Amino acid sequence: MDRYQAFHQLHESNEPFILPNPWDIGSARLLKAAGFKAMGSTSGGHAYMSGQCDHATSEKQILQHCKMLVDATDLPVTGDLGKGFGDSPASVASTIEQAAEIGLAGCSIEDFTGDPNKPIFDFSLSVERIAAACEARDKLEHDFILTARCDNYARGITDFDETMDRLKAFEQAGADVLYAPGMTDLDEVKLCCSELSNPVNLLLECLPPTMAIQDIKDAGVRRMSTGSGFYLAAMGGFMSAIDEVNNAGTLNFISDTADYAILEDTFSRY
Repeated sequence: MDRYQAFHQLHESNEPFILPNPWDIGSARLLKAAGFKAMGSTSGGHAYMSGQCDHATSEKQILQHCKMLVDATDLPVTGDLGKGFGDSPASVASTIEQAAEIGLAGCSIEDFTGDPNKPIFDFSLSVERIAAACEARDKLEHDFILTARCDNYARGITDFDETMDRLKAFEQAGADVLYAPGMTDLDEVKLCCSELSNPVNLLLECLPPTMAIQDIKDAGVRRMSTGSGFYLAAMGGFMSAIDEVNNAGTLNFISDTADYAILEDTFSRY
């Protein structure tokens, strides 16, 4: 079974799974060693590791980053490709073709415009863009999982009904996975999952830290992504260590560092 088929089968199974989001080769290989079956890129993690703001990376940088993650392990990788490389349906179709060319097993396309004054594409254009992505996917020679993302909640538009209208339309257009990052109310999540036939992805990064993975699974979520959460956790530890050394003058951070031997053992396999 190739990585494309493996990713497809993960979504066909009724068993929910976590899709972690690495930001470099080392984090990808550590996630592979931890037993995860697939992974996805994170626009935030990629941008921040490059010293840039989220959504400031170029098309070339995004594709190079995704190719790096594809080559890091033999696991399937889905790409966080934002709105695609342009606003038109044709540009989104081209994005799918480029994603497949570098070996991605899937990608997400969102309806966030990048314009803070009008953050979400009009409904009809949003659906046309996903339909074009699905048409391009169907022409590929291998499996490719298309995730259609509604960014209402992520942009402060907490309109459940309008969000569901978009997700349903994306599903009708042919999207394999539906995704509304920023949705945190489990009752809404459960209703969302019940009203859609295809798998729903939930972003763990936005959830309360007291929420349990099992509760999310019980709500009907089939795929859970970490977004930039793991990157932010790593940088949180890094920044805390900086603060301790600079201001407290202590070295307590050393007790929380990764095990050198584990890192050596993991990376020696490549």
